[in-house]
Amino acid sequence: MKPILKLYRGYANEQELIVMGHVFLPTNKKDYDFLSKKFKNATATINMFRIKTHANATVYLEHHHEKIETKTLDDGYFKFCIPLKEDQYGWIDYTVSILYNNKTITCTESYNRPKQGDLGIISDIDDTLIISYTRSPIKKIYHLLFKNVHKRKIFDDVALHYQALSAAGREDKLEKNIFFYVSSSEWNLYRLIIKFAELHQLPKAVLLLKDIKTSLTQFFWSFKQSHNHKYEKIKHILEFYPQIQYVLLGDDSQKDAYLYEVICKIFPLSVKAIYIRQTGKSKKNKIAAVLENIATLDVAVCYFEHSAEAIAHSKKIGIIN
Repeated sequence: MKPILKLYRGYANEQELIVMGHVFLPTNKKDYDFLSKKFKNATATINMFRIKTHANATVYLEHHHEKIETKTLDDGYFKFCIPLKEDQYGWIDYTVSILYNNKTITCTESYNRPKQGDLGIISDIDDTLIISYTRSPIKKIYHLLFKNVHKRKIFDDVALHYQALSAAGREDKLEKNIFFYVSSSEWNLYRLIIKFAELHQLPKAVLLLKDIKTSLTQFFWSFKQSHNHKYEKIKHILEFYPQIQYVLLGDDSQKDAYLYEVICKIFPLSVKAIYIRQTGKSKKNKIAAVLENIATLDVAVCYFEHSAEAIAHSKKIGIIN
Protein backbone atom coordinates (compact mmCIF):
# COMPACT_ATOMS: atom_id res chain seq x y z
CA MET A 1 0.00 0.00 0.00
CA LYS A 2 1.08 3.58 -0.61
CA PRO A 3 -0.16 7.06 0.34
CA ILE A 4 -2.89 8.64 -1.75
CA LEU A 5 -2.37 12.05 -3.33
CA LYS A 6 -5.54 13.98 -4.26
CA LEU A 7 -5.40 17.26 -6.17
CA TYR A 8 -8.13 19.84 -6.61
CA ARG A 9 -8.67 22.43 -9.32
CA GLY A 10 -6.77 25.62 -8.65
CA TYR A 11 -6.99 29.24 -9.77
CA ALA A 12 -4.72 32.15 -10.59
CA ASN A 13 -4.80 35.90 -11.20
CA GLU A 14 -2.18 38.10 -12.85
CA GLN A 15 0.31 37.70 -10.01
CA GLU A 16 -0.45 34.57 -7.98
CA LEU A 17 -1.19 30.88 -8.42
CA ILE A 18 -3.16 28.87 -5.82
CA VAL A 19 -3.38 25.06 -5.99
CA MET A 20 -4.30 22.61 -3.25
CA GLY A 21 -4.95 18.99 -2.32
CA HIS A 22 -4.73 16.32 0.37
CA VAL A 23 -2.35 13.49 1.20
CA PHE A 24 -3.89 10.39 2.82
CA LEU A 25 -2.23 7.53 4.65
CA PRO A 26 -2.07 4.11 2.93
CA THR A 27 -5.38 2.23 3.08
CA ASN A 28 -6.93 -0.99 1.83
CA LYS A 29 -10.34 0.66 1.51
CA LYS A 30 -11.61 0.94 -2.05
CA ASP A 31 -12.16 4.39 -3.49
CA TYR A 32 -15.77 5.54 -3.85
CA ASP A 33 -17.55 3.60 -6.61
CA PHE A 34 -20.00 5.81 -8.48
CA LEU A 35 -22.10 2.78 -9.52
CA SER A 36 -22.60 1.31 -6.04
CA LYS A 37 -26.24 0.90 -5.06
CA LYS A 38 -28.20 1.14 -1.81
CA PHE A 39 -26.20 -0.22 1.14
CA LYS A 40 -22.95 -0.52 -0.86
CA ASN A 41 -23.27 3.16 -1.69
CA ALA A 42 -23.94 3.94 1.97
CA THR A 43 -20.85 2.00 3.02
CA ALA A 44 -18.73 3.69 0.35
CA THR A 45 -20.01 7.13 1.39
CA ILE A 46 -19.29 6.50 5.07
CA ASN A 47 -15.81 5.24 4.14
CA MET A 48 -15.15 8.62 2.48
CA PHE A 49 -15.53 10.13 5.97
CA ARG A 50 -13.30 7.53 7.67
CA ILE A 51 -10.15 8.29 5.74
CA LYS A 52 -6.88 8.95 7.54
CA THR A 53 -4.90 12.02 6.51
CA HIS A 54 -1.12 12.30 6.36
CA ALA A 55 0.16 15.21 8.47
CA ASN A 56 3.48 16.91 7.68
CA ALA A 57 3.99 14.99 4.44
CA THR A 58 6.43 16.61 2.02
CA VAL A 59 4.79 17.76 -1.21
CA TYR A 60 6.39 19.13 -4.39
CA LEU A 61 4.84 21.43 -6.99
CA GLU A 62 6.47 21.57 -10.41
CA HIS A 63 6.00 24.99 -11.95
CA HIS A 64 8.01 26.64 -14.74
CA HIS A 65 10.89 24.20 -14.41
CA GLU A 66 11.06 24.78 -10.66
CA LYS A 67 10.34 22.25 -7.91
CA ILE A 68 8.70 24.01 -4.96
CA GLU A 69 8.43 22.18 -1.64
CA THR A 70 5.91 22.42 1.19
CA LYS A 71 4.39 20.14 3.83
CA THR A 72 0.82 19.14 4.63
CA LEU A 73 -1.09 20.59 7.58
CA ASP A 74 -2.36 18.46 10.46
CA ASP A 75 -5.39 17.34 8.41
CA GLY A 76 -3.29 16.32 5.38
CA TYR A 77 -4.27 19.44 3.45
CA PHE A 78 -1.69 21.39 1.46
CA LYS A 79 -1.90 24.63 -0.44
CA PHE A 80 0.64 26.38 -2.64
CA CYS A 81 0.28 30.17 -2.97
CA ILE A 82 3.15 31.25 -5.21
CA PRO A 83 4.05 34.11 -7.58
CA LEU A 84 2.79 33.33 -11.05
CA LYS A 85 5.17 32.90 -13.97
CA GLU A 86 2.68 32.35 -16.76
CA ASP A 87 1.29 34.16 -19.77
CA GLN A 88 -1.51 31.71 -20.56
CA TYR A 89 -5.20 32.02 -19.76
CA GLY A 90 -7.99 29.49 -19.30
CA TRP A 91 -7.42 26.01 -17.88
CA ILE A 92 -3.72 25.12 -17.43
CA ASP A 93 -2.27 21.85 -16.09
CA TYR A 94 -0.10 21.63 -12.99
CA THR A 95 1.76 18.69 -11.42
CA VAL A 96 2.31 17.76 -7.77
CA SER A 97 4.27 14.83 -6.35
CA ILE A 98 5.17 13.13 -3.08
CA LEU A 99 7.95 10.64 -2.22
CA TYR A 100 7.25 7.26 -0.60
CA ASN A 101 9.91 4.60 -0.05
CA ASN A 102 12.15 6.37 -2.57
CA LYS A 103 9.39 6.21 -5.20
CA THR A 104 7.64 9.27 -6.65
CA ILE A 105 3.84 9.46 -6.70
CA THR A 106 2.70 12.11 -9.19
CA CYS A 107 -0.70 13.62 -10.01
CA THR A 108 -1.77 16.24 -12.52
CA GLU A 109 -4.71 18.63 -12.26
CA SER A 110 -5.54 22.03 -13.74
CA TYR A 111 -6.04 25.61 -12.62
CA ASN A 112 -8.01 28.45 -14.18
CA ARG A 113 -6.58 31.87 -14.97
CA PRO A 114 -9.32 34.19 -16.28
CA LYS A 115 -8.73 37.34 -18.27
CA GLN A 116 -9.46 40.66 -16.60
CA GLY A 117 -12.94 41.89 -17.40
CA ASP A 118 -14.46 38.43 -17.62
CA LEU A 119 -17.63 37.58 -15.75
CA GLY A 120 -17.25 35.42 -12.63
CA ILE A 121 -19.95 33.03 -11.44
CA ILE A 122 -20.15 31.76 -7.86
CA SER A 123 -22.76 29.12 -7.09
CA ASP A 124 -23.85 27.17 -4.06
CA ILE A 125 -24.44 23.44 -4.64
CA ASP A 126 -27.02 21.88 -2.29
CA ASP A 127 -30.57 22.83 -3.31
CA THR A 128 -29.22 25.39 -5.74
CA LEU A 129 -28.34 22.96 -8.49
CA ILE A 130 -28.52 19.47 -6.93
CA ILE A 131 -31.71 18.46 -5.09
CA SER A 132 -30.40 17.83 -1.56
CA TYR A 133 -33.39 18.27 0.79
CA THR A 134 -31.43 20.60 3.08
CA ARG A 135 -34.68 21.57 4.81
CA SER A 136 -35.10 17.94 5.94
CA PRO A 137 -31.91 16.49 7.51
CA ILE A 138 -33.30 12.91 7.48
CA LYS A 139 -34.06 13.12 3.74
CA LYS A 140 -30.67 14.70 3.11
CA ILE A 141 -28.82 11.88 4.90
CA TYR A 142 -30.95 9.25 3.13
CA HIS A 143 -30.16 10.58 -0.35
CA LEU A 144 -26.47 11.01 0.41
CA LEU A 145 -26.18 7.46 1.72
CA PHE A 146 -28.55 5.46 -0.47
CA LYS A 147 -28.60 7.31 -3.80
CA ASN A 148 -25.44 7.08 -5.89
CA VAL A 149 -24.35 9.98 -8.06
CA HIS A 150 -26.30 8.64 -11.05
CA LYS A 151 -29.51 8.63 -8.99
CA ARG A 152 -29.14 12.14 -7.59
CA LYS A 153 -31.36 14.71 -9.32
CA ILE A 154 -30.65 18.15 -10.70
CA PHE A 155 -33.19 20.97 -11.00
CA ASP A 156 -34.65 21.43 -14.48
CA ASP A 157 -32.79 23.86 -16.78
CA VAL A 158 -29.94 24.50 -14.33
CA ALA A 159 -27.39 23.27 -16.86
CA LEU A 160 -28.86 25.54 -19.57
CA HIS A 161 -28.61 28.59 -17.32
CA TYR A 162 -25.09 27.78 -16.12
CA GLN A 163 -23.80 27.02 -19.61
CA ALA A 164 -25.20 30.35 -20.82
CA LEU A 165 -23.54 32.19 -17.92
CA SER A 166 -20.29 30.37 -18.61
CA ALA A 167 -20.28 31.61 -22.22
CA ALA A 168 -21.72 35.09 -21.52
CA GLY A 169 -19.87 37.88 -23.29
CA ARG A 170 -17.35 35.53 -24.90
CA GLU A 171 -16.78 35.83 -28.66
CA ASP A 172 -14.56 32.73 -28.67
CA LYS A 173 -16.80 29.73 -27.89
CA LEU A 174 -13.82 27.82 -26.50
CA GLU A 175 -13.21 30.44 -23.82
CA LYS A 176 -15.41 30.38 -20.72
CA ASN A 177 -16.01 32.64 -17.73
CA ILE A 178 -14.53 31.43 -14.47
CA PHE A 179 -16.93 29.36 -12.36
CA PHE A 180 -16.70 28.62 -8.63
CA TYR A 181 -18.82 26.15 -6.68
CA VAL A 182 -18.63 27.25 -3.03
CA SER A 183 -20.37 24.87 -0.67
CA SER A 184 -20.69 23.85 2.97
CA SER A 185 -19.99 20.28 1.83
CA GLU A 186 -16.61 18.88 2.87
CA TRP A 187 -13.61 17.98 0.68
CA ASN A 188 -14.65 14.34 1.24
CA LEU A 189 -17.38 14.85 -1.39
CA TYR A 190 -15.15 16.50 -4.00
CA ARG A 191 -15.09 13.57 -6.46
CA LEU A 192 -18.83 13.03 -6.13
CA ILE A 193 -19.57 16.70 -6.91
CA ILE A 194 -17.17 16.71 -9.88
CA LYS A 195 -18.78 13.55 -11.27
CA PHE A 196 -22.28 14.97 -10.80
CA ALA A 197 -21.28 18.14 -12.65
CA GLU A 198 -19.81 16.13 -15.52
CA LEU A 199 -22.88 13.89 -15.81
CA HIS A 200 -25.17 16.91 -16.11
CA GLN A 201 -22.85 18.96 -18.35
CA LEU A 202 -22.38 21.75 -15.84
CA PRO A 203 -19.49 24.16 -16.49
CA LYS A 204 -16.04 23.09 -15.36
CA ALA A 205 -15.46 24.91 -12.09
CA VAL A 206 -13.12 25.46 -9.18
CA LEU A 207 -14.56 23.96 -5.97
CA LEU A 208 -14.01 25.54 -2.57
CA LEU A 209 -15.30 23.24 0.17
CA LYS A 210 -15.12 22.85 3.96
CA ASP A 211 -12.36 21.17 5.95
CA ILE A 212 -12.17 17.42 5.49
CA LYS A 213 -13.84 15.06 7.99
CA THR A 214 -12.12 11.86 9.12
CA SER A 215 -14.56 10.04 11.42
CA LEU A 216 -18.20 8.96 11.67
CA THR A 217 -18.74 11.44 14.51
CA GLN A 218 -17.55 14.25 12.25
CA PHE A 219 -19.70 12.86 9.42
CA PHE A 220 -22.94 13.20 11.40
CA TRP A 221 -21.81 16.47 12.98
CA SER A 222 -21.31 17.86 9.47
CA PHE A 223 -25.08 18.14 9.03
CA LYS A 224 -25.04 20.95 11.63
CA GLN A 225 -23.53 23.34 9.15
CA SER A 226 -21.92 26.69 9.72
CA HIS A 227 -21.80 29.02 6.72
CA ASN A 228 -18.92 31.25 7.83
CA HIS A 229 -16.73 29.20 5.51
CA LYS A 230 -18.81 30.23 2.49
CA TYR A 231 -18.61 33.91 3.37
CA GLU A 232 -14.83 33.78 3.80
CA LYS A 233 -14.33 31.89 0.53
CA ILE A 234 -16.55 34.25 -1.50
CA LYS A 235 -14.89 37.30 0.07
CA HIS A 236 -11.50 35.83 -0.88
CA ILE A 237 -12.58 35.29 -4.51
CA LEU A 238 -13.76 38.89 -4.91
CA GLU A 239 -10.54 40.19 -3.36
CA PHE A 240 -8.45 37.87 -5.54
CA TYR A 241 -10.17 39.04 -8.76
CA PRO A 242 -11.14 42.70 -8.10
CA GLN A 243 -11.54 43.53 -11.82
CA ILE A 244 -14.25 40.92 -12.40
CA GLN A 245 -18.00 41.39 -11.95
CA TYR A 246 -19.89 38.50 -10.42
CA VAL A 247 -23.16 36.59 -10.58
CA LEU A 248 -24.01 34.85 -7.29
CA LEU A 249 -26.43 31.90 -7.16
CA GLY A 250 -27.93 30.27 -4.08
CA ASP A 251 -31.20 29.16 -2.49
CA ASP A 252 -33.51 30.07 0.35
CA SER A 253 -33.06 26.88 2.41
CA GLN A 254 -30.00 28.27 4.21
CA LYS A 255 -28.36 31.68 4.63
CA ASP A 256 -27.31 32.46 1.05
CA ALA A 257 -29.40 35.62 0.66
CA TYR A 258 -28.09 37.10 3.93
CA LEU A 259 -24.51 36.17 3.05
CA TYR A 260 -24.83 37.74 -0.41
CA GLU A 261 -26.30 40.90 1.11
CA VAL A 262 -23.16 41.33 3.24
CA ILE A 263 -20.95 40.68 0.19
CA CYS A 264 -22.80 43.34 -1.82
CA LYS A 265 -22.36 45.90 0.97
CA ILE A 266 -18.63 45.25 1.23
CA PHE A 267 -18.02 45.04 -2.54
CA PRO A 268 -20.46 47.66 -3.97
CA LEU A 269 -18.99 47.54 -7.49
CA SER A 270 -18.38 43.81 -7.84
CA VAL A 271 -21.76 42.06 -7.90
CA LYS A 272 -23.86 42.26 -11.05
CA ALA A 273 -26.72 39.92 -10.19
CA ILE A 274 -27.99 37.55 -7.50
CA TYR A 275 -30.21 34.51 -8.03
CA ILE A 276 -31.97 32.77 -5.14
CA ARG A 277 -33.91 29.54 -5.72
CA GLN A 278 -37.21 29.03 -3.90
CA THR A 279 -37.06 25.58 -2.25
CA GLY A 280 -40.43 25.52 -0.49
CA LYS A 281 -44.00 25.83 -1.71
CA SER A 282 -43.94 29.61 -1.39
CA LYS A 283 -41.44 32.44 -1.22
CA LYS A 284 -40.15 33.51 2.18
CA ASN A 285 -41.00 37.08 3.15
CA LYS A 286 -37.69 37.60 4.97
CA ILE A 287 -35.70 36.45 1.93
CA ALA A 288 -37.76 38.66 -0.38
CA ALA A 289 -37.08 41.64 1.91
CA VAL A 290 -33.33 40.96 1.89
CA LEU A 291 -33.34 40.81 -1.92
CA GLU A 292 -35.31 44.03 -2.13
CA ASN A 293 -32.63 45.70 -0.02
CA ILE A 294 -29.88 44.27 -2.23
CA ALA A 295 -31.67 45.71 -5.27
CA THR A 296 -31.28 49.21 -3.79
CA LEU A 297 -27.50 48.68 -4.13
CA ASP A 298 -27.91 48.58 -7.93
CA VAL A 299 -27.66 44.78 -8.06
CA ALA A 300 -30.13 42.83 -10.20
CA VAL A 301 -31.97 40.22 -8.13
CA CYS A 302 -34.17 37.26 -9.02
CA TYR A 303 -36.07 35.08 -6.53
CA PHE A 304 -37.22 32.15 -8.64
CA GLU A 305 -38.81 28.72 -8.36
CA HIS A 306 -37.82 27.33 -11.77
CA SER A 307 -34.54 27.94 -13.60
CA ALA A 308 -36.49 28.99 -16.70
CA GLU A 309 -37.41 32.15 -14.75
CA ALA A 310 -33.75 32.77 -13.94
CA ILE A 311 -32.80 32.31 -17.60
CA ALA A 312 -35.47 34.81 -18.68
CA HIS A 313 -34.21 37.29 -16.09
CA SER A 314 -30.57 36.90 -17.25
CA LYS A 315 -31.70 37.61 -20.83
CA LYS A 316 -33.77 40.61 -19.71
CA ILE A 317 -30.84 42.30 -17.93
CA GLY A 318 -28.45 41.49 -20.77
CA ILE A 319 -26.11 39.01 -19.06
CA ILE A 320 -26.84 36.26 -21.58
CA ASN A 321 -28.13 36.29 -25.14
